Amino acid sequence: MSEQERLVIVANRTPAVKSAGGLASGLLDALKAKPSLWFGWSGELRDDDANCVQLFSLGRLIVASIPLTTEAHNRYYNGFANGVLWPAFHHRLDLMSFSEDDYAGYQEVNQHMAAQLRPLLKPDDLVWVHDYHLLLFAQMCRAQGISQRLGFFLHIPFPVPSVAQAIPRIDELLDAMCDYDLLGFQTEDDRQAFVNTCRARRPGKPVPLTGVYPIGVDPHALQREAQVKPLVRLWPEDSHLQGILSVDRLDYTKGLPERFKAYALLLEAHPELHGEVQLVQIAPTSRTDVPAYIELRHELTALTGEILGAYGKLDWQPLVYVEHQYDRAVLMPLYRQARVGLVTPLRDGMNLVAKEFVAAQNPADPGVLVLSRFAGAASQLDGALLVNPHDPGEMAEAMRQALLMPLEERRARYARMWDVLCESDIEGWRTRYLTDLRAVQVANVEVEPGLASQPRTV
Repeated sequence: MSEQERLVIVANRTPAVKSAGGLASGLLDALKAKPSLWFGWSGELRDDDANCVQLFSLGRLIVASIPLTTEAHNRYYNGFANGVLWPAFHHRLDLMSFSEDDYAGYQEVNQHMAAQLRPLLKPDDLVWVHDYHLLLFAQMCRAQGISQRLGFFLHIPFPVPSVAQAIPRIDELLDAMCDYDLLGFQTEDDRQAFVNTCRARRPGKPVPLTGVYPIGVDPHALQREAQVKPLVRLWPEDSHLQGILSVDRLDYTKGLPERFKAYALLLEAHPELHGEVQLVQIAPTSRTDVPAYIELRHELTALTGEILGAYGKLDWQPLVYVEHQYDRAVLMPLYRQARVGLVTPLRDGMNLVAKEFVAAQNPADPGVLVLSRFAGAASQLDGALLVNPHDPGEMAEAMRQALLMPLEERRARYARMWDVLCESDIEGWRTRYLTDLRAVQVANVEVEPGLASQPRTV
């Protein structure tokens, strides 16, 4: 690493001044310590988005934010990114809604962001671009003469070739992704899906370097947060009630209706658990103007009513369903209180909630993680009870097994997963990726003919 090198993060959103979550929470501490830049949309919508870069500092990190017009945001973000890419990458082709105008908007915003970033760059900058909103970004940068090393990390899954080939403009998207110098994926399955799709669709196109970088958390920091006095006490220590906790954004990829149906099956099949267990589902709403999300919310409300009507009593509420957004200061002690963490997405890139739940546990008396085998975290957390979220009977049995699991087995499973969290934490993820990106000597490296058909990994 040269003294002049500066890390530049490019993402759909910039971190807030006072708080940050998701990607930002995993990178901010490291970025604040060294000269760095974070560039992206500010979250502000204006009538005119031209030449409106706003700068502020967080330690040695400069945050550069740009606004978007309402029309541009609707076409780029709501239209193509979340109307086509999000459902397709999660294997929900039935929910895709493509229009040429939305795709043009996606192109225009990627181009606009590249143009706004260009004057902010320095010759030795290392540019790290994040997620599906910016698949075209490297291509737009190269067209404007930006020659710095450009890396990309996909936080969500990449679809298998048979699904990817159904995405409108997939060839253009693949070509643009190949303008990055290093493409990072959460799992080997995702990386292989990308390589195989390129082989099938673009056999003559050189494939850039690819690698697998499962994103992690800071387990020790999360453990400390979980040990503080809880702001909310759901299950008192002297209570016989065992808590099952789920925390998800309200999204059709998270498997919430399937989870509720499995829980209802558990209560139906095991009346001895009545009055002894409670499921708490925290699901903050998102994209409230999208029909699929509106329908999902209605379905969950109906399922909640059915479960409470069938099993609830004056002195026992079997299910608590809330849509309020809680920050980590509230959630981490809640994870520690729960006997079971229920994380059962239908498909997920990694799912950091699973890792946060493990980090929060009391090593002397840990809870049990029930995890979908279709979450990226399943490839790492072998101490979890892995389930098929499409099989309510299997999920119900896993919940029962988790509730009854002996202490010795719970401790052994927790210890294995804790070791994984420490070995592949957020700092290791960042360091491994950037080390590999630094090793790329020149942007748009020429490769020998024929290498496009070979998976090239780092």
